Amino acid sequence: MATYTRDELLSLGLSKVGENVKISKNASIYGASRISIGDNVRIDDFCVLSAGEGGITLGSHIHLAVYSCLIGAGHIQIGDFCNISSRVAIYSSSDDYSGAFLTNPTIDSEFTNVEHAPVTLAKHVIVGSGSVILPGVTLEQGVAVGALTMVNRSLAAWGIYAGQPAKYIKAREDGLLAHEKSFLAAYQNK
Repeated sequence: MATYTRDELLSLGLSKVGENVKISKNASIYGASRISIGDNVRIDDFCVLSAGEGGITLGSHIHLAVYSCLIGAGHIQIGDFCNISSRVAIYSSSDDYSGAFLTNPTIDSEFTNVEHAPVTLAKHVIVGSGSVILPGVTLEQGVAVGALTMVNRSLAAWGIYAGQPAKYIKAREDGLLAHEKSFLAAYQNK
């Protein structure tokens, strides 16, 4: 995977670029001035980051796998140590599907009824391949979302969820918090 150099990333006009950021040259970035990226972030081939008015904020130690997308006018925030598997779609905007309004971005806003709402993934969230996260959703710390899950409501911390729509499966262990402390201590001493 060919990645941008730090100078190339800065020339894209991103609002913040942390250290050790690896973004594929095959990723698409729109609204760069509204995108902030922390340290140790990897964004793979064919990902799309399309930041509307609310922008996109990526914390540190985050991975966005191939074909994932973050799109919308509402703010999208991804916390530290999150893992977004391949083909995950995170939307902070959604058309009105009722039929009462026109849809798609080629139509003037006076004829549409697009919902814009922030999406937040707290620390240590993992989202399985092919999942979809809709506007207005918060995934609290440690949430695990199974593959092919549709998330249309906020999910409580340290739960494992799967299905269409997402349903609670069972509790997720939080032992990784001890590993986080050890990892950060070792990382800072490098």
